Amino acid sequence: MSLSPIDRAKVVAARRAVDFIEDGMKVGLGTGSTAAFMVRRLGEVVREEGLRVTAVPTSTRTAELAAELGIPLTTLDEAGWLDVTIDGADEFDGALNLVKGGGGALLREKIVATASDRMIVIADAAKEVGMLGAFDLPVEVIPFGMQATRTLIEEVLAGQDVMGRAITLRMAGERPFVTDEGNHIFDLSLARIGNPGSLALMLNQIPGVVENGLFIDICDTVVIGHADGRVELRDLDAGTVSIERSDLGEGDNIFADL
Repeated sequence: MSLSPIDRAKVVAARRAVDFIEDGMKVGLGTGSTAAFMVRRLGEVVREEGLRVTAVPTSTRTAELAAELGIPLTTLDEAGWLDVTIDGADEFDGALNLVKGGGGALLREKIVATASDRMIVIADAAKEVGMLGAFDLPVEVIPFGMQATRTLIEEVLAGQDVMGRAITLRMAGERPFVTDEGNHIFDLSLARIGNPGSLALMLNQIPGVVENGLFIDICDTVVIGHADGRVELRDLDAGTVSIERSDLGEGDNIFADL
């Protein structure tokens, strides 16, 4: 099975990101389609090259995949602190602020990312935006009093620099989607987020809101994959941008089933 252009971009980004993992590191493993490519590549390196790592998964889905691939797992409490977390993003801007949570794991993802010395985001080029907000912003809320929480979110949005204010309860079939922590998610269709930092702060002050999908000043490096094999590395702290090239061989079709 051949890879689609978007999957090729994800694969080259995932492969390059794994190169940042050094022997003996404690690593946070993200959730989502792009992160799954990274986990598969890491499993390959662990098996074939003997790389020694201890990993903390950000979701049950990632934990199951990593265990299947033979990646040693632990909990964040046992690890204490991580060297690096590698994860995907639903969108990112020029300051490497992110919107995450399309896969429903934003709470664990943010906890793991902020408990790491470094967060590396892997993405295809389509995830880059001039201003956040094109992708719906997930907000994780506890089940109790959800309608009151929704009303308070609406009040916050009325005072924010956003273009839309529609709020949708995420569903899984005919029932509300349930996160790994037993919560629900409101998806906010905002179209643009003029001040992500302010919105993130205000949302998290609402009783009933557990966490939101805005990752502000958390990502350090983004690895952007392109379908033609190019990989762009942007390091926020160093202020550097570099372009590399990665050639996909026949063996990379192991990723095609994701």
